Amino acid sequence: MDRHTPLHALPEEIQKMSPEEKVCEYCGISYLILHEFKAMEEKMKAMEKEMKFYQGSVDREKRLQEKLQSLSQDFEQYKIDSESKTERIQDVSMQLKSQQNEFQRVQKEVNHLLHELKIKQRQSQAF
Repeated sequence: MDRHTPLHALPEEIQKMSPEEKVCEYCGISYLILHEFKAMEEKMKAMEKEMKFYQGSVDREKRLQEKLQSLSQDFEQYKIDSESKTERIQDVSMQLKSQQNEFQRVQKEVNHLLHELKIKQRQSQAF
């Protein structure tokens, strides 16, 4: 807080006053410093409020760090699971392709046998 230095000395009648006349009967503070005292009280209240905010921010920061760590662990686990499932999908895709190839081979064989059967039936009807 800036300290106010008066340009002029106190008037002589104030300087001649007894201390009892210059002091607040309720709080005991000199009227001459009461204004500065009130300003310091207000500044102190503002600083206490700011301290509470920062104290809360430390707690919030700690909770956020814990949450971040938890999310990072979850992410790593999901990444591992994803890689495992990707490998499984690739394996199943290869099995499917193999089965499709086998199905096509069997289908060609069946078509060939049906064609031969028709030829045999025509030959037997011709006799």
